[in-house]
Amino acid sequence: MPTRTPLRAGRLTLVVALILAACTLPASPAGTEPRPAPASAAAPLPPDDFYVPPSPLPDARPGDVIRSRKVEPGTPAPRALADTWQVMYRSTDALGRPHAATATVLVPKGGTPAARPVVGWGPGTQGPAFRCTPSRMIAKGALYEQWVINAMLRAGYAVAVPDYEGYRPGPKTTYMVGKSLGPALIDAVRAAQRMPATGLSAEAPVAFRGYSQGGGAALWAGQFQPDYAPELNLKGIVAGGVPADLMEVALPLNGRPGSGFLFYALIGLDHAYPELRFGDVLNDTGRAMVADLEAGGCALEMINKYGGKSLSAYVTRSPLVDAPWVARYTENTLGAGPKINVPVLQYHATQDALVEPNQAEALHRQYCAQGVPLTWKTYDTTGRPPVADHLWPIQAADAQALTYLADRFANRPANPNC
Repeated sequence: MPTRTPLRAGRLTLVVALILAACTLPASPAGTEPRPAPASAAAPLPPDDFYVPPSPLPDARPGDVIRSRKVEPGTPAPRALADTWQVMYRSTDALGRPHAATATVLVPKGGTPAARPVVGWGPGTQGPAFRCTPSRMIAKGALYEQWVINAMLRAGYAVAVPDYEGYRPGPKTTYMVGKSLGPALIDAVRAAQRMPATGLSAEAPVAFRGYSQGGGAALWAGQFQPDYAPELNLKGIVAGGVPADLMEVALPLNGRPGSGFLFYALIGLDHAYPELRFGDVLNDTGRAMVADLEAGGCALEMINKYGGKSLSAYVTRSPLVDAPWVARYTENTLGAGPKINVPVLQYHATQDALVEPNQAEALHRQYCAQGVPLTWKTYDTTGRPPVADHLWPIQAADAQALTYLADRFANRPANPNC
């Protein structure tokens, strides 16, 4: 039975409050940094036109920079720790087509940037609306995972945080589509390395890290990297709360507190694959739900407005067994495709009500069978309420995750437990 790591006072409560309210950041551990100001006191959001892709897109390689600008994050810790840029870069969508994505790049102040490792951090679920864009959340001071990024900056790592595909005015986000998530994370790292202003090296050691949606992005990036970005000096991956099998994750959410995440995943798949035609099975209530979420829906709305609702209330029939849907969510199941060639730390909550634990266990076993040097860790969340049971392990695993990254960057041997 896993041993629980005691939480610093107040952090988990505040993390849960943020993902519910999307308005403040979690408290920091005692002795590290003061609690940042609420978002209303943070710097104003940047102009929206930065996020509008040029048309036509410039002829460029994946990861090439289209535009960038220096910004000041909306909370004091990252302002003190790092120089920060927003960047638009060329990436690749789930159908293999070029598109423009955006990201935030943070480089610790002082020292020699070219000597710094680079971590591609995959953010967790923010929501389908443009106001939920991770880079805008960082600018506003409302990214609920900012404390994780700050810890990596303190460790001396540059951090690239993708917004993923489709965050722009009139958003068309491709939530939970691994074939879009993986390239977005890889190309955010490439863009960070190719921006002259950052001073980062193209040969720098790289790691991918993330939790929940971001954990999936980290592993998708690991699977894509051998063929898509063989030039990256990839050293390791840390991935927690991973939604590996979309159907196995989706079905238990229907009608439960996380049902809004199910609806968002269907919207994301529909944006990635036009042949799915989700709109054809939506009723009037369903069309209103999609419009409402894309107009302003972040984590608060997904949980409070749409938690506990059944998909049947929004559709004339379920599309989940239709052949085109089956084909697309099957090809976006982790574990197939190129083998991950670097050490992996994968972890999960035993009683995770948002991301089904058994499918994560199945992924870990599949990776082990493939010969991936994987370390598997579980955290007992028996008795914790939904949302808290999903979020708690990111705090519990933080020290191990940082040690794991340090060991990979130092070229120390991993100790897989397959």
